[in-house]
Amino acid sequence: MTDETRTRTGRMNRWIAVGCLLLFAGWLSACGGDYRQKAIGDNDQIVVVVDSSRMTSNAVEAIHEVFGSSIETLPGRGESLYRLQMRDFRTQDELEIIQKFKNIILVGPIDDETNSSSLIRALLSDEVEQSVRSGDRFAFPLRNHWYRDQWTLILTGTDDRTMAERIRQSADRLVDDALQTEFRRWEEDVYESYEQTAISDSLMSRYGWSVRMQHDYVQTVDTLQVVSFRRSLAENDRWMWGWWMDSVDNPDFVTPDWINATRDSVMERYVQGTREGSYITTEYRRPVVTEQLEDTGRLTGWETLGTWRMTGDFMGGPFVNFTWYDPESERLFMIEYGQFAPSVAKRRFVQQFRAMGRTFRADSTFGVSDYPESYIRSQP
Repeated sequence: MTDETRTRTGRMNRWIAVGCLLLFAGWLSACGGDYRQKAIGDNDQIVVVVDSSRMTSNAVEAIHEVFGSSIETLPGRGESLYRLQMRDFRTQDELEIIQKFKNIILVGPIDDETNSSSLIRALLSDEVEQSVRSGDRFAFPLRNHWYRDQWTLILTGTDDRTMAERIRQSADRLVDDALQTEFRRWEEDVYESYEQTAISDSLMSRYGWSVRMQHDYVQTVDTLQVVSFRRSLAENDRWMWGWWMDSVDNPDFVTPDWINATRDSVMERYVQGTREGSYITTEYRRPVVTEQLEDTGRLTGWETLGTWRMTGDFMGGPFVNFTWYDPESERLFMIEYGQFAPSVAKRRFVQQFRAMGRTFRADSTFGVSDYPESYIRSQP
């Protein structure tokens, strides 16, 4: 058998294997459930499948910059957005191991004669391959292709430098796609064992908004327009608080500066330290980043990431803040999660907070007259 024949035969086998996988996945969907095993690995781990000869290529360098960058809104240094693991494969057994992971990036020029590029071509149709060669497309996300709960991203193009340039240009979109998958995973994991639905139901009935509440959170404040809850553990102290404002007909005043000033005002009064006069405030010597959220339905949302510090004490940690506006009820809401855990890596818990805050819901029909009578009497 000639080398050319072996190559054609190998490609045909790959096409058959991929076709069988697609048919199997379609059958599972038609039966109303996916009974395959779940993908393995950590949420913050991405396996980058690339030929060994291209592990220092421009495209791989761009992937490191986009997916492996340091998270500036966390305390200290050293935690990256994702941990990247470079992998090549020479045999079917090695490929099958790679296919089991939760997060996979396949990268390589479309016409390379490497195993990774051959796999990319096997996963793309002739029409899609042509769109790559014409420069129209370069990124192709896949969901649950080999295993359940799996995110796969194909990055390809005609040459290495062009691929690197397009990866950098599309950094926000590429990362957001991975993050949205991760948030869905964390939401499932956080509430899998036990969820305090009674607290969420109470918030909705009393105040017209709610978030899903993880187990072990205990209410510490319920007064005027602020509620707070705390999950106090010796090595990992966590809390959340909510604040709201009625009769907001126009949210144009909501800016990053306004969000931070409002947060600081609430925390000065309600999130205090053990020392007299101490309270939590924003650590402005480190990056504080606010971005408007997309795909939030009728609500307008902003997410703010940064670190906090304790006035009058040597304490600090990360926070995640959500500001939400409901135009139908003309109400503004603020939900914040914080953590104090000096000896614990922070990324995992910040990502959990980001997933938890995205469970926010508001009753569009809720009005001032719907507050409990005791609450209405307490207003000035």
